[in-house]
Amino acid sequence: MASEEPKKTKIYYSIKEVAAMFGVNESLLRYWEKEFPQLKPQTTGNRVRQYTQKDIDRIGVIYNLVKVRGFKLTAARKMLNENREGVDKSAKVLETLIHVREELQELKKQLESLT
Repeated sequence: MASEEPKKTKIYYSIKEVAAMFGVNESLLRYWEKEFPQLKPQTTGNRVRQYTQKDIDRIGVIYNLVKVRGFKLTAARKMLNENREGVDKSAKVLETLIHVREELQELKKQLESLT
């Protein structure tokens, strides 16, 4: 899912950086911009996309709905429009659970190495 890296203090991220955070292609992010009106990164005069942390959070929600939970784009768009707050909470809960699972797996490996 979303990057497990510590949050940086950058104001803007390039499309390449954001794509790497989620393990997706840059073209997918551009496609999602067309499909989800909520996702509108700033662009420079040279049409270079600049993503803020708020944009990255929106991409995380979209990623959760489409890639993790398997929603079709129309269903994901509808969920974002109708229940944005609930979708955001659900995405955060899922991210926390994934993080906890990874920590538990690491603990299990450490315990197995002791025996």
